[in-house]
Amino acid sequence: MTASTDPRVAAGPDDEQEVSLASGWERLKARWWLPVLGLVVGAAVGLVLAIAGGSVWKAQSIVYLGQPFAPLGGGQIQSLATNPRTVNEVVHSESALRRASALSGIPVSRLRSSVGVSDVTAAGQLRGINPLAEVTVQGSHPKKVELAVAALSNEIVSRVSTYVTQKVRILQTQVDTSKAQLAAADARIAQAEAQQQALVANGSLTAVEKLLLSANLNAVIATTDQKRTSVQDDLSNAQQLLNLAQTVEMGSVVERGTAVKTTARSGRTSLVVGAFVGLIVGLIAALLAEPIAARRRRAATAES
Repeated sequence: MTASTDPRVAAGPDDEQEVSLASGWERLKARWWLPVLGLVVGAAVGLVLAIAGGSVWKAQSIVYLGQPFAPLGGGQIQSLATNPRTVNEVVHSESALRRASALSGIPVSRLRSSVGVSDVTAAGQLRGINPLAEVTVQGSHPKKVELAVAALSNEIVSRVSTYVTQKVRILQTQVDTSKAQLAAADARIAQAEAQQQALVANGSLTAVEKLLLSANLNAVIATTDQKRTSVQDDLSNAQQLLNLAQTVEMGSVVERGTAVKTTARSGRTSLVVGAFVGLIVGLIAALLAEPIAARRRRAATAES
């Protein structure tokens, strides 16, 4: 028995794949203009979409969350300022968005999708050390995005600084009290010194009486001066703690957001993406054009 020499019987999967690839290549060569046309049209459409997208305004602010310490300047304590999710939760909360919307005029629904938050940290820096956050708002009106980002930034500072705000209030009271005590001590010392001068000039008193009265006034001055020194130390400590709370512990808006015009879509990116999509569509059309035309011819022949 001899082996069959019929090509249809001898052809294997590899031969069929080569025939299929050759057929596809022939289709592409026959209709090369379809991928080229798709490339050109896609690039044009992408560029038109980029231009038609217009421009948006973006405002970015930098917020310092603060580093709250324990009373009397102890170690740093855990608080809202040290929680890495605080800023994101605050700016996306309904109450903060409504307040920013009321101040800026941007609808809450649009503002919700236009707000962004990111941490400002150096390479290798641990979260919670010099915590800075960047808040971004985008919109179609420069003044509105500035008002919105300002409202959200102030809301963050207000939320994370509750403990420090109360601490500053207490320390300020201590400073005011110490200053009042110092003023009273200075007045008491000045009064005693004036009485001593009047005592020396008083000729109606005997030497013994002047000596006794002068000793009493000296005791008053010495006691008051000691108290004044203690109050001065308390004032200095309170002022240092107050300065620490106001400049380090309390959050603040480091950089106010200023609106900057930016393109909604990148022209280069839109051009490349549009050209790529158009090329793919053109290739598919070139590969499917001949089978679809053949099917229609067979259908027309069958009907006739």
